[in-house]
Amino acid sequence: MLQSTDARTGALQGAAWHESTPEQIDAAVAAAASAADAFAATSNAQRAAFLRALAQALGDNAAALLPIADRETALGLPRLEGELARTAFQLRGFADALEQGGAQAFLDEAAIAGAPPAGRPRLTRIVAPLGPVAVFAASNFPFAFSVLGGDSASALAAGCPVVLKAHPGHAQLSRDVAAIAAAVIAQCGLPAGVFQLVEGASVAVGVQLVQSPAIAAVAFTGSFKGGTALARLAAERARPIPFYGELGSVNPLVVLPAALGNGPQALAQTLADSICLGAGQFCTSPGVIVVFKDGPGEAFVQQLRARLAALSPHAMLNAGIRAAFERGVGQWRAHGKLQVLVDGPPSQATPQPFLAQVDAADFIADHALQEEVFGAAALVVRVDDGAQASAVLNAIGGTLTSTLWGVPTGETLPDEAVLALVRTAVQVSGRVLFSGVPTGVAVTAAQHHGGPFPASTAPFTTSVGYAAIERFLRPLALQDAPQWLLAKEGAFF
Repeated sequence: MLQSTDARTGALQGAAWHESTPEQIDAAVAAAASAADAFAATSNAQRAAFLRALAQALGDNAAALLPIADRETALGLPRLEGELARTAFQLRGFADALEQGGAQAFLDEAAIAGAPPAGRPRLTRIVAPLGPVAVFAASNFPFAFSVLGGDSASALAAGCPVVLKAHPGHAQLSRDVAAIAAAVIAQCGLPAGVFQLVEGASVAVGVQLVQSPAIAAVAFTGSFKGGTALARLAAERARPIPFYGELGSVNPLVVLPAALGNGPQALAQTLADSICLGAGQFCTSPGVIVVFKDGPGEAFVQQLRARLAALSPHAMLNAGIRAAFERGVGQWRAHGKLQVLVDGPPSQATPQPFLAQVDAADFIADHALQEEVFGAAALVVRVDDGAQASAVLNAIGGTLTSTLWGVPTGETLPDEAVLALVRTAVQVSGRVLFSGVPTGVAVTAAQHHGGPFPASTAPFTTSVGYAAIERFLRPLALQDAPQWLLAKEGAFF
C-alpha cells in the first residue's frame, strides 16, 4: 500500500491506496505506445506550446502543491518554491530550444553526379523519437527530478510519450502533479497516452516497467544499487534499450594551498554550508575534501570543523534514507584509520553533520572509504602534494563533479603538478569547477550532468540542460527522400 507520510514526524496522512497492478502497468505502457506515432508527428511549435502549458499549470497550482511537497519531504518552503520555479523554467527552456530548431537536427546534402566515392545520392540526416520512455522519479527533488522534471521534460520535448514511475517518498504530490499534466494534455488536444503514471514501492513495479517490450528507453535518477540492477534488466531484454542512469557521486573538492591566501574562514563557511545544504541530500554534495598537509591546510580543516559543527541539518526525506545515513556514518565512526572531527548524538527528528579526517594513503587503499554516504557527511583527505591529490581523484573514479580551488586564473600556464591535477579531474568528472561549490546545477545548454561510471551509466549524455533531449532522439539518414517528406524538415508524420 502507498500513503502520504509526513517526513518530519512519520505520521501517515489521508487514505492509503494500492500500488499499480501488473495489468495497470501494462495498460499504461500500451497507452503510451498507442500515442507514440501521433505525438512524434507533432510539430516543434505544438510541443513547445504543450511544454509551456505544463510550466504555466505548475505555477498556477503552486499554492496547493508546495505544502504537500514540504510535508512529504521536509525540504522547506523556500527551497521548494525555488525548485518549482526551476522546473517551470526548465520546461520553458525546452520549449525555446524546440522553437529555435536546435533540438531537431536537419542536415540536407545534395546529390553529386559521378561514381563513388566522389559521387553520391542525396542524403538527409534527421532524428527520430525513440518511442515511449520510462522515467523513474528521484526522492530528493520532488519537482525538478520527479513527475515533470528534467527527464520527463526532455523526453516530451523529443516527441516521446512518458510512463512515469512515481517515487513513493512523495506519493501524494506525484499524484497531484500527474493529474495536472493529464489536464494539460487534454487541453492541448493530445492523446492521454502522452503521459502515464505508475506507482509502487515494490521492486516489481520498476522491473515490469523496464521489461515492457514497448518501452524504448529508461531515464533513472537514484541509488547505485537500484540503478545498476535496472540497467542490467534493460541490457538483458530481447531487444536491449538505452538506460540513462544518474547514480550519485562523492564529488571531491581539492583545496590547493593557493586558495587559502586570504585566510580559511570564508571558504570554510561556504563548504560547510554546501555539505549541509538540503541535509546533504544532493547528488552533487561534496563528500571528499582534499587538503594539503601544511599550516594553511590545517587552519582550513579546523575552520571547517568549527563551521560544520555549528550547523543543524533539517529532517531527511524519509526514514529509509535517514537509516542509510546513520549506517554509513556509523561505519566511518568505527573505522580505525579515521579521526573524527565533527560528530554528535542524533536527535529524534534530525541528523547531525559528520566530518572525519584520513591520510591519503589509507583512503586510497580502502575502497569502502571512497563510497558515498548520502547526507551531511564528508571525509577530509590529507595529501602530501599534488601528485597524491591526483591519486585520490583516480581512486574515487567516475564522479559527477570535481572542484579545484586555487588553480591560477590568468593566462599563464600553471606548473606541471597543477596541470596534472586538472587533467585527472577532467578524466574522472562530468563537470569540473574552479570556483564555488558543486551543489546547484544550472539549467542551460552548456551544462553536463553526468560522469564516468559509477556516477552515471551513460557518461556521454546529460540529464540536465537542453542537450538532454538527445538521449531520446535516434539519428536517421534519408536517401533520395521524396519532397513531401523533406518538406517536414525532420518532423514525423
